[in-house]
Amino acid sequence: MTKLRLAIVGAGPAGIYAADILLKAERKFDVSIDLFDQLPAPYGLVRYGVAPDHPRIKGIITALREVLDRGDIRLFGNVRFGEDITLDDLKQHYNAVIFATGAIRDADLGIPGIDAEGSYGAADFVSWYDGHPDFPREWPLDAASVAVIGNGNVALDVARMLAKHAVDLLPTEIPDNVHAGLEASAVTDVHVFGRRGPAQVKFTPLELRELGELRDVDMVVYDEDFDYDEASKAAIASNKQVMVIDRVLQSWRQRPSVNNAGGEASRRLHLHFYARPVEVRKDDAGRVAGIVYERTRPDGQGGVVGTGELREVPVQAVYRAVGYFGSPLPGVPFDKRHGVIPNREGQVLSKDSNQRVSGIYATGWIKRGPVGLIGHTKSDAMETIRHVINDQGSWWHPEHPEEEAIPALLAERGVAWTDLDGWHRLDEHEISLGAPHERARIKVVPRDAMVRVSRGE
Repeated sequence: MTKLRLAIVGAGPAGIYAADILLKAERKFDVSIDLFDQLPAPYGLVRYGVAPDHPRIKGIITALREVLDRGDIRLFGNVRFGEDITLDDLKQHYNAVIFATGAIRDADLGIPGIDAEGSYGAADFVSWYDGHPDFPREWPLDAASVAVIGNGNVALDVARMLAKHAVDLLPTEIPDNVHAGLEASAVTDVHVFGRRGPAQVKFTPLELRELGELRDVDMVVYDEDFDYDEASKAAIASNKQVMVIDRVLQSWRQRPSVNNAGGEASRRLHLHFYARPVEVRKDDAGRVAGIVYERTRPDGQGGVVGTGELREVPVQAVYRAVGYFGSPLPGVPFDKRHGVIPNREGQVLSKDSNQRVSGIYATGWIKRGPVGLIGHTKSDAMETIRHVINDQGSWWHPEHPEEEAIPALLAERGVAWTDLDGWHRLDEHEISLGAPHERARIKVVPRDAMVRVSRGE
């Protein structure tokens, strides 16, 4: 029986699903899988890209943990691809590699003034409030009025975290430094801008509904945004998700805060539809002073066109939440325009000749771009794994496929890697930190502390 040694780079949902599907596949070969991640802890986006007050989504961790805890996948955390281990190394020790490194950078937004001081990428803010070890411990929250650009779930997460009172986050796994930062926040008004109408938004009903449940936060919507065209009415009538979103928004129109008519809360969350940001206004010191947007209108096809009418809202900070973007990997083909590894159904293609590169595959957001919910990653992985299984004739032929070779290599290079037992130690440690305060856990944020706990040092 053929023995396949497979490396997967990225221990988030995409990487873990791929490993699970391959191990369960009906096959004529034996397989052993090593999972590498640059972070000391697994689960990727679920741990570091989902807001701490979303325990239902974080429940996905339970399913991922069951896969890892079976014991048939080795985990090597705190190992940076391209530094601690290279593509040439993988070719020496494995038959193939799947890259599942996701997309963690912010997509660009090319409008004047976006480089102002006080203008941030949403992905960076998410990494801060989720306690990502490679981001600063402090975040500037001195703006009273804030703009969030985007109409997807990340935009709503950012808006909710900015508007929500810090004390209401205490039951979650929010890191102590993040709670302290949000506690001192000066924010009173959060403005969310989307260029299309309420019937064309990209967020889910659950995300939207949660906004309206925030304590001491008024939801502000504007009557002018609800003069629906026929395409919007058709979308509401034919799509259950759109219908629920409309129902939630219509319920908010009945509240006293609509059109700024004087709610009682100390904070307000404004939703501006048909609003295409065109410029970030700066003050004399180069700081954010306002956001200029063009009022749009429906085009009758489900899209929008500009009206030429410009409006300005005074704000002191801007967060762009217009999508994530992948990062290039040393030695691996990369499409700079789309932020993905070029591929055909997960089979990696050379950048110039568009020919298949043997032994290299991709899955998840680095394969298809940052679209779809976490659940979509499973079907995505199945497509990639089908090709991995069928491509046996083009696998690499490693010189050192022995399983003990990788720990020896990392030890020789002085890499303080973490393993599955180490993750269990860190997991238990974080839970124990939270227990006295009746909190789910308190995340350990510094990388060196994570490694120290994981390695039992």
